[in-house]
Amino acid sequence: MDELDWNQTLREQWEAHWNMQVRARLDGLTDEEYFWSPVRDAWNVRPAPGGFTIDYVYPPPVPAPFTTIAWRLGHVIVGVLAARNAAHFGAPAASYDTWPYAGGAAAALDQLDTQLDVWLAGVRGADLGALVGEKEPYPEASMADLILHINRELIHHLSEVCLLRDLYTHTRTGAVR
Repeated sequence: MDELDWNQTLREQWEAHWNMQVRARLDGLTDEEYFWSPVRDAWNVRPAPGGFTIDYVYPPPVPAPFTTIAWRLGHVIVGVLAARNAAHFGAPAASYDTWPYAGGAAAALDQLDTQLDVWLAGVRGADLGALVGEKEPYPEASMADLILHINRELIHHLSEVCLLRDLYTHTRTGAVR
């Protein structure tokens, strides 16, 4: 029996979810949906001098604010993927303070696709047993642990985006998706 390629298995875990459950659900995302807030004072991506910024404070308030699709995509793009791509796979530095946030849905989905491509290319050649070190909150964790964590984060947050699209559809347009 051939030896199991764990790097491929970890990529396939995310790719199966992305290709079979998430990506098609993001098609047609409009700018109105992207910025839509079903509640007052939700965290969002907002115009700022020179572009857009994301609402956040650290540590986050308790209870955490409700967040829009724009915010959730910004979090996934920057905090989940781009910062890890920079820390572990040689991508440019990324932070919530400096990121060029998308001013619309299409640009956000392009950023998401780009960061996912970088992440998956990095996972392809990652040393799964290596410790992630001081670049992560749990420096004693292995790269395999980090990849599994990122897969969970992607599944979790992008499922929330899909749910918000359903909520938007059913409360704003009355249509059935």
